[in-house]
Amino acid sequence: MTDLADIADIGADARRGGFSRHGYDRAELELREWFTAEARARGLDVECDRNGNLWAWWGPPGDGAVVTGSHLDSVPGGGAFDGPLGVVSALAAVDLLRGKGFRPGKPFAVVVFAEEEGGRFGVACLGSRLLAGAIAPDAALRLSDVDGVTLADAMRSAGLDPTRVGADAEALRRIGTFVELHVEQGRGLVDLGAPVGVARSILAHGRWRISVSGEGNHAGATLMVDRRDPMVAAAQVVLAARRSAAAVDGARATVGRLIPNPGGTNVIPSSVDLWLDARADDDTRTRAVVAEITALAEAAAAEEGCTVTVTEESYGDTVIFDPTLRDSLSEALGGVPALPTGAGHDAGILAAHVPTAMLFVRNPTGISHAPAEFAEPTDCAEGVTALARTLETLAR
Repeated sequence: MTDLADIADIGADARRGGFSRHGYDRAELELREWFTAEARARGLDVECDRNGNLWAWWGPPGDGAVVTGSHLDSVPGGGAFDGPLGVVSALAAVDLLRGKGFRPGKPFAVVVFAEEEGGRFGVACLGSRLLAGAIAPDAALRLSDVDGVTLADAMRSAGLDPTRVGADAEALRRIGTFVELHVEQGRGLVDLGAPVGVARSILAHGRWRISVSGEGNHAGATLMVDRRDPMVAAAQVVLAARRSAAAVDGARATVGRLIPNPGGTNVIPSSVDLWLDARADDDTRTRAVVAEITALAEAAAAEEGCTVTVTEESYGDTVIFDPTLRDSLSEALGGVPALPTGAGHDAGILAAHVPTAMLFVRNPTGISHAPAEFAEPTDCAEGVTALARTLETLAR
């Protein structure tokens, strides 16, 4: 909790509330410096890989390492715990293990992955995706923020070489097991009355950009019957997302971002871009929801005399965490519950390549990606204890 308090002023968002910390912006770079200093103060050796991920090694680096950690960036106006709790808990677990005289018998590292939330460049888990070869380097480097700054530009400004970005077989080979602690993003542990749990699976999920084009015109001089207003069609897409997801058990669909062009109060926009986040238990259901929303968007655009294009920006199929690792951790921690999650994580990206597990810490509000996100200090302490016990078992 002291570590979280130490970074509470970094990236605080006075307009939205909460925190806005995005990949390679000033706040995130300051957090990276904070992590580097904290890790070095513990005698850990810190290095940055070709994709901007930070590694703090307890002892010599090597293949088959036990790795833990999370991320430090946030969504716009996000909470204090999503990401940073996993990082500070990893450092606290090292302290706890050191305090009892433990020394890892395997290579051991704490990692901070870059741009996990996709809050700046639009693609979630960008650091782990690049490392694992789950996104093409050229496509990643072309990603840009709202100001037109590309990922390549941002990395270069941070002192990194964008020409080296891409699949990193050496870094991936070094991960023998990855365990990520995270505040729970939901009420599963609250309803079960448990401070800590393990992850069972991650829903299939992705992001789609829906672009509606019409005819820009004067808000006062254009009769209603003469309009080709893309905002009207965009509004129908938002409603279609809600209806389509509600009709499929367990599905979720959200439009959380919408940008009209040119964006004047007295201007009929010429185009509107909106971003759809869709999730469901499996690929078939997720794709079905998106297909229905796409069909409804095309119909709404045609009715308004507009056109629409739908572009998939990122996608991840259902993740089932390593059952043997999951069950052994649950048993070692006294039979803590195993939960599915609708939130994506770097652990989900790595799960296709290495044995991966997640620990969740209870969130009494059940709210995440918002300032009300929370975890009680006593539950955070339970999480650190559980993580330390897990790492000790794996790194003997």
